[in-house]
Amino acid sequence: MTTVIPAPAARIRPRRETSPASRLTVLALLGLSAFYFLFPLWWLLVAATKPFGEQFGGSGLWFDGFGLFDNIARLGGHDGGIFWRWMLNSVLYCGVGALIGTLLSALTGYALAKYDFPGRGALFSLVLAAVLVPKVLFTLPLYLMFSGVHLIDNPLAVLLPSVVSPFGVYLARVFAEQSVPDEVLEAGRLDGAGEFRLFRTVAVRMMLPALVTIFLFQFVEIWNNYLLPAMVLGDDRLQPVTVGLVGWNASHVAVPPPLVVIGSLVSIAPLLIAFLSLQRFWRAGMTAGAVK
Repeated sequence: MTTVIPAPAARIRPRRETSPASRLTVLALLGLSAFYFLFPLWWLLVAATKPFGEQFGGSGLWFDGFGLFDNIARLGGHDGGIFWRWMLNSVLYCGVGALIGTLLSALTGYALAKYDFPGRGALFSLVLAAVLVPKVLFTLPLYLMFSGVHLIDNPLAVLLPSVVSPFGVYLARVFAEQSVPDEVLEAGRLDGAGEFRLFRTVAVRMMLPALVTIFLFQFVEIWNNYLLPAMVLGDDRLQPVTVGLVGWNASHVAVPPPLVVIGSLVSIAPLLIAFLSLQRFWRAGMTAGAVK
């Protein structure tokens, strides 16, 4: 008779309980961070809703009357409604730049993840190195280059640099490697599908959360970009809202300071709308690369 020796029971580690002090410390740090980031937004909301001319008076942290709609009307009517032209410029620059940048990032990241070619590792290392370089360092070289090809005061001087996103390429590559199985691509090739058709009909759908995340990051980055548009766009009618508001803030005599406050609140509305409407996608995309 063969004696069966039972395998030793798996050693189960007891679950470590989090101490109340640790929980309180984490909650305190989270609360402090939230206060740090939300306090300026709260002040901006309170100041912009006050009656015109009272933005810097009274209590700065609580509402004192309501004049938001009248303030927005004054904002739109100042200087021939140029503020809405700036908003339209920003939406166009950000929308077109983010769309093209997301497409290029998706194509590049997909190719780095799914195709084996000489120099692929070196190219991806170069992309990672580019992520660490601040874009502000390229502002002066870009200005000199665009000046040499006569693109100053041309929207292309803002759009062309905005379509390149090393972080978008990195995120697209990681997400394509994890979410697009090689077996699915091979099955599509056996059915006669071309490479671009596989990318368009299969890969893009599987990579959608990452693509939305790339789009949002590109949109916000282009929207907040100030230095490059300020240098390459001297025409007021072509400037984005960030450059326009800074110009208003510099001319206290020609532009009442409350208009800058009201314009600052209105200028962040598209960003809030974009994040709230696409949050179910970008939350999934932000976890790309977290689990291998």
